This record gives sequence, C-alpha cells and structure tokens, in this order.
Amino acid sequence: MKQQLQAFIAEIIKNKHSPITWITFIAFSLAPLFGGLFMMLMKGDGYEGLSGAFKTKAVLMSFEANWNSYLVLLSQAVGVGGVLIFGFVASWLFGREYADNTAKDLLSLPISRVKILNAKFIYYVIWCFALVIWNLLLGLLLGFLLQLPGWDVDIFLSNMRVYFITTILIMLLNTPIAFFAIYGKGYLVPLGIVAILLVLAQIIGAMGIGNYFPWAVPGIYSGSGGAGLKDQLNILSYIILIVTSVAGYVSTILWWKYADQTI
Repeated sequence: MKQQLQAFIAEIIKNKHSPITWITFIAFSLAPLFGGLFMMLMKGDGYEGLSGAFKTKAVLMSFEANWNSYLVLLSQAVGVGGVLIFGFVASWLFGREYADNTAKDLLSLPISRVKILNAKFIYYVIWCFALVIWNLLLGLLLGFLLQLPGWDVDIFLSNMRVYFITTILIMLLNTPIAFFAIYGKGYLVPLGIVAILLVLAQIIGAMGIGNYFPWAVPGIYSGSGGAGLKDQLNILSYIILIVTSVAGYVSTILWWKYADQTI
C-alpha cells in the first residue's frame, strides 16, 4: 500500500506543472460554452434563431431553451467529446515517459511495475472526473446566468445519472488506449487509434449496429443518436464494453511486466 501511494504521489508531481492538464480543461469547457450559446440563440427566436447543423440537431432532438435540453446536451457532449479528450489523457499519461525518453528511469525504480501502472490508472480516473465535474459546474453557472426555465431537482438528478454513467463508460474504454501507448512507446500511436475509433464509432453507429461497438455505446447511451438508437442498447452492449475494458487493462499490465522494454 505504501508503494502504491508513493507511485501515485510521483505521478502527481510529474503532471502537476504540465500544460496538458490545462489544455484538456480548456477543451472540455467548449461544450458548456457552445451549449450556452445554443440555448441563448434558441431562447430568443426558437429554432429560427439557429441555422445549419445547429438547427438540424435541435429539431431532430426536439431541443428547447430549458434546463432539461441543456443538461441533455452536456451529457451528449461528454458521450462524444469524452472519447477524444479522455483518450488524449490516457495517451499522454501512459506514453509521455517514452516520448521524453525517461521510461528507463521509471522502470528502474524500486517499485512494482504493476503499482506504477495502477498509479497511472488512478490518476487517469481522477483527471477524467475532474474534467466532467468542471464541465458540469461551468454548465450550471452558464445555465443560471442565462436564466433558463424549467429547473427541477428531479430533472437534474435524472440527467446526472445519464451524465455520470456516460462518463464511467468512456473511462472504462481507455484501458486499450493505455496498452497502445506502452506498446507503441509514445503517445502518437494511441492518439491515432483514438481518432480511428472515433470515426468508426460514427460510421458503425450510422449503420445501426453501434450498440455492439464499444466506442459507440457511450454516445448512444448519452442520447446523441436519439431515443430510438438508445433503446437498442442491451445487456450484450455493456458486456462487450466491460470485456474490452478488462482485456485492455490485463494486456497493459502483462505487456508492461513481461515484454522487452528496451528503449
């Protein structure tokens, strides 16, 4: 336990001054900011206040300028954007030592390799939760400033369930990204994998079988594909996602412990 704590503290020290942390927070802030702009435009003229893709999205999802629509929009932003941002976080955490040519120093530490990786996974979870909480707090602030109608505790709690379950689903999916970071010995390979998976999630989702593709499931659960697509999610959808997550974690641990780590 002491070694695990030491490994985690070392992870905090390595990352606390990194500009990447603030870049991810800024990137995640775009969702509530654009969502607030979306609500502000709708509040004045309804659908007529929007144009192009914004209008199409609003009509398709039956959005209105109220709290329920705004909170739904925040969940959908996490469901789609979280795949990219969380994937970026995992790529950075697990690949930076290779990119900085300091992986050999990390491997020489008198701490179990598994504990080093677990410290990174713990830091990853905390980082991702910090992002979504920041996203939510900023969204709430903007919603109250815009004086959106329809605030209700039951509506808020219902949306929070979707919001945080979507978050957890995406977090689980980035154990394979961690594997590709140490397998590719850097963060370029996993970032490329994240981009490919994001594109595949959109394509497979459009084909109507996204409920069986793990990286499409969080977005579908968040409601970004509409209620009809969300209804297609079943127990097998979540089993596939969990198996993918476990396989990614186990593969990461085994590769880190037993593969040739020559830099």
